[in-house]
Amino acid sequence: MPPIFSLELLEMLGLGAALGFLGGLFGIGGGIIVIPLLVLGFGLDQAVAQGTALVMMVPNLLTAWWRYNQRHPVALKTALQIGVLACTTTWLVAHLATRLPSDLMRTVFALFLLFVALRMLRQKPASGTSTAARSRDLRYMPLVGVLGGTSMGLLGVGGGLVATPVLTGWFGQRQTVAQSLSLALVAPSSIIALMTYSSAHRVDWALGLPLAVGGLFTVSAGVALAHRLPEQRMRAAFAIMVLCTGVWMLVKP
Repeated sequence: MPPIFSLELLEMLGLGAALGFLGGLFGIGGGIIVIPLLVLGFGLDQAVAQGTALVMMVPNLLTAWWRYNQRHPVALKTALQIGVLACTTTWLVAHLATRLPSDLMRTVFALFLLFVALRMLRQKPASGTSTAARSRDLRYMPLVGVLGGTSMGLLGVGGGLVATPVLTGWFGQRQTVAQSLSLALVAPSSIIALMTYSSAHRVDWALGLPLAVGGLFTVSAGVALAHRLPEQRMRAAFAIMVLCTGVWMLVKP
């Protein structure tokens, strides 16, 4: 790969900063945007794009997890259960993902984004009654780690996209609390995914590192803004962004 000159380095840092802000705002690490950009804009193989995106996502997710947990601390036992199951599942599925055809992975990635976005747009806010009714199911919450870990291993992204709507829709958690819980799942599993993709030589470090550095400067600002926005508006903006990304992946040759 040709060396990244100073202008290109600044562009990568700026792109990483923008993606880091969005990742902090929505609790997603920015991967659903950077992966299509790396595939369509930089011509990377789908698996390499997912592995490279993880270089940026890992520090962003760890920072966002820390910031969200300051405002919305979650039970340590629940966080550990979700995290351990997510990491184990991520490791198993990522070994399979690095061997799948690139076109198949790209199609699965795009369809996954469309499914999540449409489900979130149709989802109604949980009422106090529905939240109380779902409280008896909280013992099943660690299984969200399996779903999120599968997504992280297969797609290199999406642990939060799976966990957040499940936590809000099935368990009646508030959006910001759900994002804090999903980050407890995604942050450690993203490290496992990065290690697995890297061992399979599916990471472009020359692109990933500048994106990671740029994102570190803005992810905290995104988290801070998330707590000032109306919950319904934030959920709608999150879903629309995911929907547009999925359509882009399907229609762009």
